[in-house]
Amino acid sequence: MTDKITVIQGDITKQQVDAIVNAANTSLLGGGGVDGAIHRAAGSGLLAECRTLNGCKTGEAKITLGYNLPANYVIHTVGPVWQGGKHDEDKLLASCYYESLKLAEKHQLKTIAFPAISTGIYGFPMERAARIAVKTVQQFLTQSNAISQVYFVCFSKESYQYHLRAIGTHNP
Repeated sequence: MTDKITVIQGDITKQQVDAIVNAANTSLLGGGGVDGAIHRAAGSGLLAECRTLNGCKTGEAKITLGYNLPANYVIHTVGPVWQGGKHDEDKLLASCYYESLKLAEKHQLKTIAFPAISTGIYGFPMERAARIAVKTVQQFLTQSNAISQVYFVCFSKESYQYHLRAIGTHNP
């Protein structure tokens, strides 16, 4: 199963996959970090379509076209803000990955790229987030053959290392 999961350090907006996942805020109207980068790279069409979606709740996911991105689609998911781990943050983060994969499966998408959801301004501890992300994706892949390849696209070296450790591989 680890042959279906790849960890790379890079820019998610450059990934040539069926869908990239946006670590969005509840408005879906753009923001900082990954969210802002995706909106800037996709162009104004993405914002216009997001305006029609009426936002998104934490732990849920919605899909739009990719517009000027190399990816055909953007799956927007809202990760939890870290509040010390006592407000269902782990469960909500796992739900972001699961719901994004379910949406990809529903739309018959085969390849998907995830950022490290909630680890930026939302403050989720990177190592913990990487373990949750990898575990959730691995569980999904054991239950469904719909997705052929999942990429974890890590912006920072630190996040990259945590994701590699979480899947049990080492830096080549």
